[in-house]
Amino acid sequence: MDGTLLDLHFDNHFWQAHVPARYAQVKGMSPAAAREDLMARYHARAGTLDWYSVDFWATELELDVMSLKEEVAHLIAVHPGVIDFLNAARAAGKRLLLVTNAHHKSLTLKMARTGLQPSFDALITSHELGLPKEEPDFWRRLQQHQAFDPARSLLIDDSMPVLDSARRFGIRHLLAVRRPDTRQAEKDTGDYPAIAGFTELITDNCDGTFSLIHPARVA
Repeated sequence: MDGTLLDLHFDNHFWQAHVPARYAQVKGMSPAAAREDLMARYHARAGTLDWYSVDFWATELELDVMSLKEEVAHLIAVHPGVIDFLNAARAAGKRLLLVTNAHHKSLTLKMARTGLQPSFDALITSHELGLPKEEPDFWRRLQQHQAFDPARSLLIDDSMPVLDSARRFGIRHLLAVRRPDTRQAEKDTGDYPAIAGFTELITDNCDGTFSLIHPARVA
């Protein structure tokens, strides 16, 4: 979700600027010292469920993390072309699952802000399954929870470790996102085919609707 469907600028700004500023105020620290402290804490939890957990960070930092998210929720934005892509996929009869590492509280906030939830057949968080998407066993648990054929499935994600784990599991069609944060430069997606935006996955039918382009045609 974050960086794929939604502009990662919100999350980057929140964790790298907004939280450090509030943390410095609450703890009576300099902004530089607060940021250094937080970056070390973030690094220690990267790739784990704790890193994605609002409840973990609320306890760890003694901050009301969800209230802080609300303060900058105006920055939550859907990437261009996403809604047209989801509509085209639904019109083509595709089953759509939103599979995210985001904590359910963050997911609820973002769905309320974006209105994307009705586009999906199901929303699944890694916290429900007990593993982050970076773990290959996550996909086995997902398959037990929501049956799918890896050979006929497409995963679009902005995280290379997540795509690596999905590849090891056997998901056939994998697409990376080149610019998850629209305020930053494009990222290196290695040997994964990648999109700059979801408009690359649809074609205009000239009647106000769009059709899907097969992911194999994406460079």
